[in-house]
Amino acid sequence: LKLLQPKTIPKRLGTSQKKPREPQIPRSLIKEIFRHFAKMPITRDAFQIVEKCCERYFSQLSNDLEAYTHHAGRKTVEAADLEILMRRQGLVTDKMPLNVLIERYLPLQYRKLLIPIAVSGNKVIPCK
Repeated sequence: LKLLQPKTIPKRLGTSQKKPREPQIPRSLIKEIFRHFAKMPITRDAFQIVEKCCERYFSQLSNDLEAYTHHAGRKTVEAADLEILMRRQGLVTDKMPLNVLIERYLPLQYRKLLIPIAVSGNKVIPCK
């Protein structure tokens, strides 16, 4: 009789070989935003270029916000950092403050989260 021997399983060396992926903005969101502002169809090749531009823009935006926060000696990005960045980009000016941009381009549910509103009972929403 042959003696039963356990099968040897080859050992894996190290961890898996997959590279960690960077988070990406969903394609459906980019397409929805583009359709909202352009109001026309887009070819697949043009959409890939728009997608790359969005990825680079938000990467640069994140790096700039990180630099502003680090320069201020904080570990958390605040709304003031974003407003400074938008001023440097020329989106926010004295004639066009951030609240006007929020009211013009964001849906009501996001406006309620970003702009303080006085409600009955002498309460301000959102609380800081």
